[in-house]
Formats: sequence, structure tokens, C-alpha cells
Amino acid sequence: MHIQDLPYADPGVPDVRSGPRFLFWLGRNQLGGQLKALMWGLIHLMAVAGLPFAVGFAVEAVVDRSGTQLALAGGALALLGLSIALGDTMLHRVAMSNWITAAARVQQLLVRKTALLGAALTRRVAAGEVVAVSTSDVEKIGWFVDVLSRFAAAVVTVLVICVGLVVYVPELGVIVAVGAPVLVLGVLPLLPVAARHADAQRDKAGYATELASDTVAGLRVLRGIGGEEQFLSRYRSASQAVRGAAVRTARTWSLISAIQVFLPGVLLVAVVWRGVLLVQDGSISVGALVTVYSAVTLLNLPLRHFEEFAMAYSFSRPAAVRAARVLSFERAVEAPDRGPRSDGDGPDAPSTVGVGGTAEQRVAPADGSLPAGDLYDPTTGLLAPSGRLTAVVCGDPDVAGELAERLGGHVATDDDPGPSVLLGGTALDDLSLGAARTVVLVQDKEPVLLSGTLRDLMDVPASGKVSAEQALEAAQCADVMTALAQSSGETADPFDVRITERGRSLSGGQRQRLALARSLITDPDVLVLDEPTSAVDSHTEARIAAGVRTVRDGRTTVVFTSSPLLLDRADRVALVHEGAVAAVGTHRELLDGEPRYRAVVTREMEEKA
Repeated sequence: MHIQDLPYADPGVPDVRSGPRFLFWLGRNQLGGQLKALMWGLIHLMAVAGLPFAVGFAVEAVVDRSGTQLALAGGALALLGLSIALGDTMLHRVAMSNWITAAARVQQLLVRKTALLGAALTRRVAAGEVVAVSTSDVEKIGWFVDVLSRFAAAVVTVLVICVGLVVYVPELGVIVAVGAPVLVLGVLPLLPVAARHADAQRDKAGYATELASDTVAGLRVLRGIGGEEQFLSRYRSASQAVRGAAVRTARTWSLISAIQVFLPGVLLVAVVWRGVLLVQDGSISVGALVTVYSAVTLLNLPLRHFEEFAMAYSFSRPAAVRAARVLSFERAVEAPDRGPRSDGDGPDAPSTVGVGGTAEQRVAPADGSLPAGDLYDPTTGLLAPSGRLTAVVCGDPDVAGELAERLGGHVATDDDPGPSVLLGGTALDDLSLGAARTVVLVQDKEPVLLSGTLRDLMDVPASGKVSAEQALEAAQCADVMTALAQSSGETADPFDVRITERGRSLSGGQRQRLALARSLITDPDVLVLDEPTSAVDSHTEARIAAGVRTVRDGRTTVVFTSSPLLLDRADRVALVHEGAVAAVGTHRELLDGEPRYRAVVTREMEEKA
């Protein structure tokens, strides 16, 4: 895989049983790149390992006053130098490709998992954790993939140097062969400590990232209540905790680096001391001593790869554990009760049933076309008839949000997913993710606007039956369009005006109306809106209710709201109480005959009055 071929057509199915297994899976999927890096690493390090023997041969040639041998030694040194330059250059190139392609694979997997889980992801893991996994953890995992091949080349090089010295100068080669494992294993006791410190640093950095993102998201509110200094103090404390953890990590690695310098120094002193005695006795020549001395000195280079490998694994293992944890999340699927149900069916059905009917039972056609029909939730007994506008009143906003997500097939937890929502008798969990999100669109109470122009924002997959102008008019965005045009000195066309990330340049009501217009443009078979008008005034809300009713005529629409202006426009209103549908009817019927409904709705009316 080359960088120019990214992104992957299919990043594959990762092994997420553990962090090390995930790292092994990444390396196995990059076997070709790893073998290339190993080849160039061997060329580079073997050339480095050959330098001492060429230098020793040159010294022997000078001692023997042999011009021929000296010329051969010079040619060998030139060839080794060329091999070192070529091997190092290509090794760096291939290793960086391995790093980038591995990081890209992990990022694609994370993006795919995020798209699969949707809003349920942040219910299982903090948003800051997801950001940290997709940025710093991905970088550490890529680093390990990069180091892996160079470490393998270093292992082969050290073995070759030791064997070569034992054969060439047995008296000194044995000392090097015995000392090399000590150099490698000498830092092992410190690696678990370094890994714990690195893990603690990463956890504190993830908390600081989450705190920073939350602070930025609520900056406008913080300024309004004068809480900037308090949150700044919290972030300063979190930042100092990260700094302290980083210092502890650095101290551990500085100790490891010091040992990596001290032990080779001891080995070098032992070899020189023993070699000088052998030269004085005439057991070995000066050239042989120079060869061994140079080999021990250059042994530091492959040993540095051992240290880097240990450091990369210590940082990447906990990062891989966290990435594997996020990638292990699945859509919660439980075999649902497929029997026909309606708001009034079954022994546990509510006693009060108003306008309605039975749920249309239609299975998905064998040709793979999308299902259609009534939307039914077996958990609460909520029925949204096909082609009708259904309003849902729920006293608890959190319960309403969870129900809205469930209607779209976004199950928030694996612990107790419950039976699947049915569309025309077909379980949404039985559909592919793309099919489920094609037929059902859920707009939550805090929709996100990505940065870009308004034209980009409205460029979404759509049926083509609802134009951008119709959707903007239905969502009462005329004043938003005017404000955008006036705020830009570069263009008079509001569709070409750039919107900042998450729509922070807009007010809450403006963001909400633009998001509603975007949802209306898509024109899905089923549209679920969670509090779509909570940030607008009552006059605008009344016009939005009429606009939504007109644009969605003949399409299934579910609106979670307690606003009488929206409820009065609905064909059917369902009251959800304590996790089940307690009453169904029109707004006026429930207002007159259902005290629990009246308690929720009239509170809203009193606040507006």
C-alpha cells in the first residue's frame, strides 16, 4: 500500500480482542511494507556493521605497507558508505509509508465505527476520549508499526556482529557476545514503570482535551455567566497535571537512556582493556583490536533501535488497548418480537387509546428494496402511522432523546437494547446501516453544523422533491439568510457565506432552523425531530409548525415536543409516561381528558405566557 493510494477501499475487520492482538493485526496487514523496510534496514545496518572490518583491514594494510590491500579497503569503505546512504534513505521512506498507512487504516476504522454507532458512541465513551484515540493514540500506533521492521533489522545485525567477532577474534568476540544480551535486557525492569507513567500521562491528557472541548463549546454561556476564570482555573490544573505526568515519564526514559549509554561504555572499557593485553602478548594484531573496538562502538546504533522499540511499544500498547475498545463497540441487536402490535394491543397496553389504528405489517421485499409503512417501537408501544404527523410528549427530556435515537436504530447501550423498532413490520436492526439511515432520519435536539458555506451545508443526499428554497422557507430561515448576506463583505449570495465550525457564529435559534431545513431537504421516508423549535420564539414556532406540516405532507414525521403550537398541528399525539405510551389522541382531546398530558403541556404554556 502506497500513500498515494489512500484511503483504503476497505480497511478490513480488526482483531480487537486485546491491544497486542490489534497491533499484530495491523502489522500483518502491512506485511509487504514491513518486509521492504526490513530489507532496507538490513542493507543499512549490515553496511554499518561491515565498517569495523573494513577499517581493521585498512589498518592491517598500513602496518603491512601493502598498497593493494589499502586500495581494496578503500573500495570496500566507499561501497559500504554508499550502501549506508542508500539503505538509510530508503528505510526512512518505507518506514514513514508504513507509519502513515497504518495511522490512516486506524483512522478509517474509527471513522467507520463512529458512523456506525452515531450518537450512541459518546454514551459509551467520553467525547474527549474519542478525540484522543483518533489523534495522539493513532500517532503512537503508527509509530510502533514504523519501528517494528527497524527493530527486526537491528536484532539480525546484532547477531551478525556478535557471530562475526567470535569467528574473527574469539578472545574478544566472546566478551561482546556475552555482554550484548546484558545491554539489551538491562533496561527491561524499567519498562513496566515507563509504561505506567506513559499511560497515566495519556489519561490526564485525554481529560484535559475533553475539558478544553467542553469549555470551547460552552464559551458563549461561560461569558454570559462570568464563569471563564473558574473554568480557566480547572483547565490550568488539568494542564499542570499533564505536565507533571510528562515529567515523570521523561525521568523514566532519561534513566533508560542513561543505562543504554552506561552499559555499552562498560563493555567498551572491558574490551579495550582485554584487547590491549592481548596485543602486548602478541595474541592479536592492532588491526584486530581496532576492528573489535569499532564494532562495539557501532553496536550502539542497532541497540538504539532496541530502546526505540521498547519506548514505542510502551506508548502504543495502551493506545492500542483504547483503540481496540472503541472499535469493539457494536450496534446492539436483540431478536425482537415480530408479532403485530399497535398502541392498544397486548396485555401491557395503555388503557386510554384515541385516534389511531393498527400498525401496518409489511415485510421487506425479496428484491432488497427499502421497507415502508408504520413506525412502531415495541418497548414503549409508540406507533407513528405512515404518512402522518405524530407528536410525542414526554416529561423527561433524556427519555425523549433516548426514544428518538431508538426510533432511528441508534441503540445507546449494549446492556439492555430491547426489541428493535419496526418499520412496516421490518426490524431496523435487520437492515444494513445504510438502508436504516436512508429510510429513517433523526435530528437530535442539538444538531451539529459543520464548517463551510451554506451551500455545502445544504448539499446533502436528498430525494429531489424538496428544494433548498422550500426547506429554508418552511424552517423560517429568511432572516438567517439576510443576516448571513449582511455579515459577509465578499459576497451578496448567502449560500456562499461561510459558517464557522458547529455554527458558533450563529445564534441558537438560527442554528436550529438551518439544521431543520437541512433535514427537510433530505426528505426521508421517516423523519424524527427532537425538540426542533426549542430555541425560537412562539411566532416563529407557529410558522415553522405550518411549514413542516406542508413540506412533510404525506410523509411519516415524528416530533418530540411539548409545544402546543406544534402539538395542535399533529394528526396524532402520544403521551409517553414512565417508559410507555400512556395515552393517544389529538392535542385538544388529551388536553381535556388526560391530566398527566395537561401537566406537561400547560407548564410550557404558562412559561410562554
